[in-house]
Order: sequence, then structure tokens, then C-alpha cells
Amino acid sequence: MKTSNKFTLCRLICAPILFILYFLPIWLKAPDGSAISIATFCALTILLIFAEITDYLDGHWARKNGEVSDFGKMFDPFADVFLHLSMFTCFVFSGYMPTVLFVLILYREFSQNFLRMVVAKGGTAIAARNGGKFKTVFYVISCFFVIVVEGFARTGLALIALDSGVISEDFLDKIVYVCYCFFGICAILSYISFFDYLRNFGGILKKASE
Repeated sequence: MKTSNKFTLCRLICAPILFILYFLPIWLKAPDGSAISIATFCALTILLIFAEITDYLDGHWARKNGEVSDFGKMFDPFADVFLHLSMFTCFVFSGYMPTVLFVLILYREFSQNFLRMVVAKGGTAIAARNGGKFKTVFYVISCFFVIVVEGFARTGLALIALDSGVISEDFLDKIVYVCYCFFGICAILSYISFFDYLRNFGGILKKASE
């Protein structure tokens, strides 16, 4: 396997590990501020940063060393979706992401994957377009925003801030609504980029269906 694809593979491996790290304190019923909650949050954050860095490294390495391939053009966005949908599942469970937005994004990603498969069968590999890249960047931003919010709770800082009167319950509720807004924008951007792909490759899809 080419080095660039190995970087991509790292995201696939990281996804289930991140999922487990996110839910481990919940499964173990570890309270916020406990050693387990703090340790898993730190490990989760570091691993997520590493996973997102590999998204830059695979493309940079492929272009620098002439490893750009049709396989890589399909493998890279697949790994992105695999990683981000894993994180979004965690956020739906925790109440940071409305289920309806998750389902809408899920529909979009499956539809995009189907489009890639049909077009690939016709001999064309769909590389990430600017709209898709911008959508992915906003996925990343949204993930890290929620991780910071969740970390504020898991480390016990939220409880300390509440007890000291620095913040109120109302403030925490508003933060959750901000998370909703982030994911609402994610959904909008995902469909804008999908329609862009349809505009450019829909002809192949239509021809294949005839």
C-alpha cells in the first residue's frame, strides 16, 4: 500500500477507537471529573487531532511523491465520511446534534457514495471538489467545537463553574443550541456540495441508468 493511502487508512482505524473512547466513561458510569473521564477525554482529543492531520498528510504526500491514484481519490473521502459519521453518532447520543440533521447528512453521504460507485464503473474517479472540501472542513470544525464543550463537562470544569456562579444552566443550554447551528450548517453545506457533484457528474449517472 502506498504511503499516502496508509495515512488514509489511519482514519479508518481511528474511527472505532474514538467511538470507544467517547463512550467508555458512559459505559463504566464514570462521573465527570473522574480520572477515567479526564483520561479518555485527553486521549480522544489527541487521537482526533491525529486523525484529522492524516487527512492533510495523505493528499500532501500523494501530490509530492506522485502517488495520486483513482483508488486514493475514492479512499480519502470514504475515510473522511467513516470518521465523521462515527463522531456524529456520538454527538447525537449526547444531545449535541439533532437526529434529523444526522439522518439528512447520512442520506447525503450514502447518495454521494452511490454516485462515486456509478461514476467509477464508467471509468471516472470523482476527486474531492472545493465544495466537498469546504464541507469537510466545517465537519472538522464542528467536531472540535463539540469536543471542547464535552470536555468542559467531562473534566469537571463545568460543574465547578456552575457551583461558583461563573456560568449558569441557561448558558449551557445556549451552548447546545450553538452546536445545533454548527450541524445545521454542516447539513446545508453537505447538500450544496452534493448538488455540485450532481451538476458535474449527473450526466454519467443518467446515462448509466438508461
